[in-house]
Amino acid sequence: MTTTTLTGKIALVTGGSRGIGAAIVRRLSAEGATVVFTYASSADRARQLEAEIEAAGQRAVSVQADSADPQALRAVVARVVAAHGRVDILVNSAGVLVYKDLDATTLDEYDHVMAVNVRAHFVAIKEALPHMGQGGRIVNIGSMVADRAGGPGSTLYVASKAAVAGLTRGLARDLGPRGITVNNVQPGPTETEIVGDESVRAWLRTQMPVGRMGQDSEIASLVAYLAGPEAAFINGAMLTIDGGFVA
Repeated sequence: MTTTTLTGKIALVTGGSRGIGAAIVRRLSAEGATVVFTYASSADRARQLEAEIEAAGQRAVSVQADSADPQALRAVVARVVAAHGRVDILVNSAGVLVYKDLDATTLDEYDHVMAVNVRAHFVAIKEALPHMGQGGRIVNIGSMVADRAGGPGSTLYVASKAAVAGLTRGLARDLGPRGITVNNVQPGPTETEIVGDESVRAWLRTQMPVGRMGQDSEIASLVAYLAGPEAAFINGAMLTIDGGFVA
């Protein structure tokens, strides 16, 4: 069930054309926010999402921007501010996943993962801050792998998501006095295309105390709550939403 707790709010969601990011765009729009979301290469999917939200009588606009490119992120924030005058909600959802044997991992891959999964958060936040006032909400999308690596081949992804957790804690201290909260949502195994192998999904379900993987809409519901007025006292939190996977 959705409400309209975000009516009149301006939200920017990075990486919003698919998976958890798209679910967040849908939910924030349904809650009444005007949403601008970025995509790196999935133009058709971004347009489809725009059309879906418009058909529901809500507002969302997509903008192409590679989160690995700081200039592209700066341009997106500038576009939002030019159109709406401010940013009330920033959700840093864009991310890349690299699972490889350490011996086969390159420095270029390290740089790319950190650029998208960590640096992009920092850049978007820095650019949005001058246009975000009291009651501003920043939500980073991390991962439960920051607390439990889970298996071999995950070093780059784990390191990047642990960095997001640290970034969130520091920012909560820096921005809390300005009336802006910063929190980190850490999803566990979720039914999105990022886990495309059904045999992997079947194994993951056996590891879940609730007997299933999460739904992207469930992650989005937590993000929407953190973006709303009732979450004003939640700041610097690592909110794991994983069905008890790391319990």
